[in-house]
Amino acid sequence: MHRHFGFMRGGHPAHHARPEDGWGGFRDHLGGGRHGHPGRRGRVFDPGDLKLLILQLISEKPSHGYELIKGIEDRLGGAYSPSPGVVYPTLTLLEEIGLATVESQEGGRKLYSITPEGMAHLEANRAAMDAVGRRMDEARTRGGDIPAPVLRAMENLKTALRLKLQGGPLDAERASALAAVLDAAALAVEQG
Repeated sequence: MHRHFGFMRGGHPAHHARPEDGWGGFRDHLGGGRHGHPGRRGRVFDPGDLKLLILQLISEKPSHGYELIKGIEDRLGGAYSPSPGVVYPTLTLLEEIGLATVESQEGGRKLYSITPEGMAHLEANRAAMDAVGRRMDEARTRGGDIPAPVLRAMENLKTALRLKLQGGPLDAERASALAAVLDAAALAVEQG
């Protein structure tokens, strides 16, 4: 059985928010409805909140991107896990606007730290960060309907597909091979 999902203009699935929204594509799961309208469970993150949360985490301890992903997942008790496709661009943005610095380490890993400007920004937005903390506590208490590893895998698949398709047109053979992989994954999920 094949399922087809509708897409909005720009190639984003119609039933998910875009990663640029800071949600990793799962606003509906966390309670914010489509187009940012509150859903049945209330939102955990508003636009810009992920940036503040990452600043808060690196103010507590300089961290690698993976550590930040796990830190957010842990703070939400597994109810949400941001994808690398959301966290790493946010880290790059924070570096570009001078709120974080990055130190390259062995093996190509990057260690992110907050700058004095980042600390000032965090303090200026303390009320917003406190509100994020309260929503995270509520989400952790409620728990998630979809386990965090499944959310992360869904977002990773979406990001991989987007990058593959943005890399240029696929010839018929590569398109068929990609479709076969996706169909096999869908079948495995349905039967699993």
